[in-house]
Amino acid sequence: MNQDQNNLSAAIEALLFIYGEPVEIKKIARTLKVEDLEVEEALKNLWEDAAREERGIFLIRKEDSVQLVTKPQFADLMQTIIKEDMQENLTPAALETLSIVAYAGPISRSEIEYIRGVNSSFTLRNLLLRGLVERMPDARRANAYVYKPSMDFLAHLGLSKIDDLPEFPKFREIVNQLWKKEVEPENKEIPKP
Repeated sequence: MNQDQNNLSAAIEALLFIYGEPVEIKKIARTLKVEDLEVEEALKNLWEDAAREERGIFLIRKEDSVQLVTKPQFADLMQTIIKEDMQENLTPAALETLSIVAYAGPISRSEIEYIRGVNSSFTLRNLLLRGLVERMPDARRANAYVYKPSMDFLAHLGLSKIDDLPEFPKFREIVNQLWKKEVEPENKEIPKP
């Protein structure tokens, strides 16, 4: 394996880690500005590397998408972490993310990360496990998801609808203005992140 393949495998591993969900081969190629066949070759190398016993991760593939996941032998560790997370109060990061989802949802992970300025995969997973947010397919983009508050979230807060959140119209308008300002500077259509 040459240095370029090593670098591409490392870049793919980083990309899969950042996304935290299945990513299509074509999207990986487009993002890294390489050919699909180069991605396939680098994935083979990454697959072999991740399969080594001393690694805690591995790749799964379904059709034309791949995902970086923890190895099954660490399931007990994952259950311990999840149980601890569920027993603890929500972290400031979780509260911030939940607020963004509540006031701006449905909203994509990339939009949440744009607002927060940090990777939100782990926080969203935690909120999903707690049943406070729901994930659904994004009607605007294939193979992408949006997040919205769950019925359990509303029930927990004693709300009959999301509009009953404190100052919902005010904050919803702030969100709308945020996206509007992103479009206006050059007077051309810029899609939401």
